[in-house]
Amino acid sequence: MDSNDATDDKDSGPEVQINFPSSVMSRIEELMGGTEQFDSDDFDAVAYINRVFPTEQSLSGVESAVARCEFRLSGVEQDIRRLVRAQAEQREAGQEALTEAQRCIAELALQVADINKKAERSESMVREITCEIKQLDCAKCNLTAAITALNHLHMLAGGVDTLTTMTKNRQYKEIALPMQAIMEVLQHFECYRDIRELSVLRDQVHSIRHDLGNQILADFKQAFTGGSKSNITHRTLSEACGVVDILDPKVKQDLLKWFISMQLQEYQHLYSSEQECAWLTHIERRYAWLKKHLLTFEDTLGNIFPYQWALSENIARQFCKITSTELSNLMAARRNELDVKLLLYAIQNTYNFELLLHKRFTGTDLKPDNVDTNSKQPFDNETKDNTADSDGQQAEGSSSSWVGLIGSCFEPYLSLYINSLDSNLSSLIERFVQDAKTSPSEANMTASGEGAVISSCADLFLFYKKCLVQCARLTTGEPMLELAGVFQKYLREYASSVLQAALPRTNPTSLLSLSLSGNTVPSIVTNLHTLLRDEAGNVSRYTKQEISKITSVITTSEYCLETTIHLEQKLKEKVSPKLSDKIDLTPEQDLFHKIISNCIQMLVQDLETACEPALQSMTKISWLSFDNVGDQSSYVTQIIMHLKNTVPNLRDNLSSSRKYFTQFCIRFANSFIPKFIQNVYKCKPISTVGSEQLLLDTHMLKTALLELPSIGSEVKRAAPATYTKVVLKLMTKAEMVLKLVMAPLEGNLEGFVTQFVKLLPDCSLAEFHKVLDMKGAKLSKTQMSNLDAVFKNACKSADVK
Repeated sequence: MDSNDATDDKDSGPEVQINFPSSVMSRIEELMGGTEQFDSDDFDAVAYINRVFPTEQSLSGVESAVARCEFRLSGVEQDIRRLVRAQAEQREAGQEALTEAQRCIAELALQVADINKKAERSESMVREITCEIKQLDCAKCNLTAAITALNHLHMLAGGVDTLTTMTKNRQYKEIALPMQAIMEVLQHFECYRDIRELSVLRDQVHSIRHDLGNQILADFKQAFTGGSKSNITHRTLSEACGVVDILDPKVKQDLLKWFISMQLQEYQHLYSSEQECAWLTHIERRYAWLKKHLLTFEDTLGNIFPYQWALSENIARQFCKITSTELSNLMAARRNELDVKLLLYAIQNTYNFELLLHKRFTGTDLKPDNVDTNSKQPFDNETKDNTADSDGQQAEGSSSSWVGLIGSCFEPYLSLYINSLDSNLSSLIERFVQDAKTSPSEANMTASGEGAVISSCADLFLFYKKCLVQCARLTTGEPMLELAGVFQKYLREYASSVLQAALPRTNPTSLLSLSLSGNTVPSIVTNLHTLLRDEAGNVSRYTKQEISKITSVITTSEYCLETTIHLEQKLKEKVSPKLSDKIDLTPEQDLFHKIISNCIQMLVQDLETACEPALQSMTKISWLSFDNVGDQSSYVTQIIMHLKNTVPNLRDNLSSSRKYFTQFCIRFANSFIPKFIQNVYKCKPISTVGSEQLLLDTHMLKTALLELPSIGSEVKRAAPATYTKVVLKLMTKAEMVLKLVMAPLEGNLEGFVTQFVKLLPDCSLAEFHKVLDMKGAKLSKTQMSNLDAVFKNACKSADVK
C-alpha cells in the first residue's frame, strides 16, 4: 500500500473536474446499462429508503438488504484496488517508452549533422572542379565570337570591293545575293558602331546602295528615252528590278513614279484641256486609249517588271486620278455647256469603265442590282429581282476601290441630274392625274378589285427605286439629300393631286383639303352630315362606287405609308453615315396617316348621315303615352338596316386593311353613340313604361353594335376587344340614364342624387338637369338650387374617394 501511495503522490497532479452535458451523460448511462441512483446529484436517501421499505412488514428484509449492500461494496473496493495497480504499471511502461524515444531522437540528430557536413565538403569539391571548366567555356565563347566577327569583317571588306566592281559592270543579277548578305553582316555589327574602321565600311556600303539606286534609275531613263543610242537591254532592266526590291523603298517609289508618268505623257498631251477630244462628248476615247495602251505595255514591256509590282494596275490608278482631276477642271471651265444628257452619258461610260477595271484587277464580278416590278415592296431587300434595270447596269460593290475613282468628279454637277429627275417626276404625276380624269374607274384601280391599291402608286415607287439605285451608284453625298427632297416633294404632290382628287364629291374633298393643309376644322367635321343635305332636306349619301373610291384611297395611302418607311430606310443606307440623320420622311408619313384618318371620318359621317333620320324620328315619338312594352321600335330597325346595308360593303373593300376597318368601327361607335345619348335626352317627358321601351330599344341597339364588325357575314367572329370596350362603356351610359329616369324622385331627392352620381360618375350638372327634364320633375327654384348643391357635393365626395 505504501508503494502505491508513493506512486500516487508522485504522479498526482491538480485535480480536474470534467462536467459533461446531460445528453452525453444519458448516453453513457445507456451504454453502461444504467447508473446507480446513489450517483445522481438529486439522490434523496430518505425517499429511497421509503421506496425500498414502504411498509412496516418490509422492514423484515433489512438484514438481507444490508448484506447485499456490503457484498456489493466489497466488490467495488476490490475493483478499485485492481484498477489502481494496473494504472501504476501503465505509467511505468509509458515513462520507459518516452526515455527510449528521446534517445533515438538524439542519435538521429547526430546522423543529420554528419550528413550536412559531408554535403558541404562535396559541394566545395564540385565547385573547385567546375571552376576551371567555366573559365574554359567562357574562353571558348569569346574565341567563337571573335572568329565570327573576323569572318564577318572579312566578308564585309571583301563584299564592299565586290559590290563596287559589280556595280560598275552592271552585274545586277549577281549583286542581289551579296547585297543581302552584306546587309545582314551590317546588322550584326550594329553593336560596334564606335569602331572607326567599321563605321567607314558601313558608310561605303550605304554609298554603294545609293549609287546603285541612282545608276538603275539612270539606266531606265537611258533605255526608254535614249532611243537607238541606248545599249541597256530589257534583260538588264529586269535584273535591275530584282536589285531595286532590296534597296531603299524610296528607290522603287521614284522609279515607278517616273516610269508611270512617262507612260501617261502621251495621254496627257492628247487629252489636254485645249484639245476638243478632251470634252465629255468624247470621254469614251480616253478609256479606249488606256485599254489599248495597257495591252501594248503588257505585250512589250510587261516581262521587265516583277509581277508583284502590279505595274499595269498602278498605271490604271494613276490614269484614273489624272482623268478625274482633268475632268473636274474641264467641267468647271465649261459648266455652261453641261446638260443632263451629256452628264449621264459621261457618268455611264465612266461607270462601265470602272467596272471593267474592277473585274480586270480584282477578278470578281459586282452583284447586279435589278428592279422587280412584281414586288409588293419595291425597297425590300429580300425580294428577288426578276426584271432587269432599265439601264442594264450593275450596282457597285461597297468593297470596290475602283468604282467612283473617276466618277467622283461628277458629284458637284449631279444637281443637273436631280433637276432632271424632278422634271420627270412632275411629268409622271401629271400623267397619273390625266389618266385618272380620262378613265377614273379603270385607270385608278388595280386588277384586285374594289377598294384595292391605285395602280399609279406602284408605278411611282418603282420609278423612285430606279432613281435611288442610279443615284447611289453616282454618289453618297449631298446629292442624295437633294434626291430625298425631290422624293418628299412628289410624295406630297401625289397625295394631293392623285389621292385627294380621287375622293368623290366637292364637299368631302374640300374638307380633306382643309385637313391636309394643317388647319383644324372640328366644327366642319362634326357637322359634315349637314353639308351633305340638299335644299329639300333629303339625305345625300355616297354611292357604292364612291365608297369604293374612298376605300381605295385608304388602301393606297396605307401602301404609300409602308413603302415610304422602307424608302426612308433605304435612303439612310445609301447615303453617307454622317448625312443619314438629315433624311427624314416623317412629315410625308404623317400626311398619309392624315389622309387615311380623314377617309375613315368620311365613311363614319356617311353612315351617321344615313342613321340621322331614324334618330330624329326617335325624338318625335310620344314616350309619355306608352301603356305597355312591345318589340323594338321602328327607328331601331331602320338603324340596324342601314348598318347591314353599309358595313358589309366596307368590310369587303377593306379586307386587305383590316385594322382600318376596325378603326372605322371604333370611330363610328365613338361618334354615333354620344349622338344617340343626346337624342335620348330629347325624349321628354317620358313615362316609366316609355322608359322601359326606350331601355329595350337601347339594349337591342347595343346588341347590334356589338355585332357590327361581323354584321352580314356568314362567318361570325368575335369583335375586337378595343371596339367591344368602347360600345359597352358608351351604351352602358345610355342604359344608366334610362334607369335613372325610371328611379323614384318624390320625397327622396338626396337619395336620387347619390344614385345618379354612383351610376353616372362622369356626368355634368347639365346632364343631371336633362335627366330631371326627362322625368318631368316640377321643382321650385329653391329646391333646384338645393339639389344642385347636393349634386356638386356628391361629385366632390366621389372624386375624393
